[in-house]
Amino acid sequence: MSHHARHVATAATVDETPRRAIRAENLTKTYGAGSTAVHALEDVTFEIPRGELVVMLGPSGSGKTTMLNVIGALDAPTGGSLEVMGTSLSDLDEDERTRYRLSTIGFVFQFFNLVPTLTALENVELLAELTGDHAHRRARQALAQVGLGDRVDHFPGQLSGGEQQRVSIARALVKDVPLLLCDEPTGALDIDTGKHILRVLRDTTDRGHTVLLVTHNSEIARMADRVLRLLDGRLVTDEPNATPLAPEALQW
Repeated sequence: MSHHARHVATAATVDETPRRAIRAENLTKTYGAGSTAVHALEDVTFEIPRGELVVMLGPSGSGKTTMLNVIGALDAPTGGSLEVMGTSLSDLDEDERTRYRLSTIGFVFQFFNLVPTLTALENVELLAELTGDHAHRRARQALAQVGLGDRVDHFPGQLSGGEQQRVSIARALVKDVPLLLCDEPTGALDIDTGKHILRVLRDTTDRGHTVLLVTHNSEIARMADRVLRLLDGRLVTDEPNATPLAPEALQW
């Protein structure tokens, strides 16, 4: 191979990673052993490009939450390989996994997990302090991004469910992480509030974040750039969506 060809090949390889958020190959997660073993994930392979909003659909028990926990390094796969934002998760020790969760992943859950005795601003500042300087300013900016600039001094008990969920999204965003993992983020909300939350998440992809949203609600898949369907731990479809709907147009 000529020097020039070698240089081009290397550049292509290096260039590939920035466009890919997640690459799972033959990912398996088994709990237990022998006849009582539960295969939560079986031989799952997929790729997610950066900057997309991807919905992972499946009924309860299909492996969706296990998949999120593995991508979020809260759980380790039994087999296969997983690369997130260019980092191979199987190579990380416990300290590196903690650093990876702080620097790469923002978690948004169905239940908001806010500290009730702290204001919205203080809840977001908690995370901001773990990930850099100017925590107060960054926390204010993150709350403004999700439309809560005027609610920073309210306690969770003074906020609606939708506002609390927006605080939890701000808490994920304040770390300035490339990937948001969302587990049924609208599950505890009415449809109109849910659509507001989906709009906030869509807007984050417009700013370059990648969003992986897990849900059993197939209507939400209509706003996705790509839809992955899990059933009994297996990936049954992986399809791009040519015409994603605006969140406001969804009905469920």
